[in-house]
Amino acid sequence: MSKTKILVADDDRITLSVMAVGLKKAGFDVVRAMNGEDAVRLGCKERVDLAILDVRMPGIFGIEAARQLRHEADIDCIFLSAYADVELVELAIKEGALGYLVKPVNSTQLIPAVKAALERSAELRRLHETEASLTHALETNREISVAVGIYMERFDMEREDAVKALRAIARPQRRKLVDVAHELIQTSREKS
Repeated sequence: MSKTKILVADDDRITLSVMAVGLKKAGFDVVRAMNGEDAVRLGCKERVDLAILDVRMPGIFGIEAARQLRHEADIDCIFLSAYADVELVELAIKEGALGYLVKPVNSTQLIPAVKAALERSAELRRLHETEASLTHALETNREISVAVGIYMERFDMEREDAVKALRAIARPQRRKLVDVAHELIQTSREKS
């Protein structure tokens, strides 16, 4: 099983080194970057599991790098800053940060924050998958309901009989009921 891969981006070599060493000791694979552009490029290329981004780096600031990482590779992040600026923290939260650490950072702060962020990231992914699955189920049920309504009207049937009739069409052809429903809806639209 592969290790969890963490991207660490900071223009301060000492901070970068301290974090990388601490993460490696904790069992993580580490990818290092010293600016926002490299953070985005390496994060996408290496398919990291989480990014820790300094807010103020040369080139692309950390918050913009986080936007790009999320958009291009669905990578979540923790922000790092030398400042506990309320506006900066609010912006980081608005951008979906899973954490915000104030420098100097040591391993006793960093490792629990990383573990919590990874767990939160996994939880958010599960929620998004559940939402997508439920949305698909609703769409499927809506198509089946519309097709049943069309069948009821066309053949002057009760709902239960229309459902049985659609299943009788789908079963021998080994097709999903939603596919038969979709086809019936398309045919009805073409005729009207």
